[in-house]
Amino acid sequence: MSYEMKGTVKRLFDVWKSDTSEFYKREFVVTTAEQYPSDVKFSALKEKSDQLGQIKEGDQVLVKFDVRGREYNDRYYVDLNAWRVEKMGADAPSGGDGGQAEPVATTADIPAAPAFNPGTPAASDDDLPF
Repeated sequence: MSYEMKGTVKRLFDVWKSDTSEFYKREFVVTTAEQYPSDVKFSALKEKSDQLGQIKEGDQVLVKFDVRGREYNDRYYVDLNAWRVEKMGADAPSGGDGGQAEPVATTADIPAAPAFNPGTPAASDDDLPF
């Protein structure tokens, strides 16, 4: 099952490479934009970590990730495995898979309501039975 989270990149760690294999990963921390913000650490494995090359601390991002769990020596660990990191905001690259924002209504798009004048009766006031 996959999840997604929006937030601000708080910290980018250096790439970690294994001494015995071709495995490498890069970890990063995202601060959520909720009423009570929290810092969440993600791991981007192998070629997925290359997406972080264009991201810097302070950028608004959308992270798509999976939750992975494992057991080691009778202890249990959980990793948040980021498989896609998209930059959000004004300086985000355009195009792609439909990541464009919806147009926002402005006050010019909203018709003006008629002014309320308590001295003149409305047309429907004549229909009242009392």
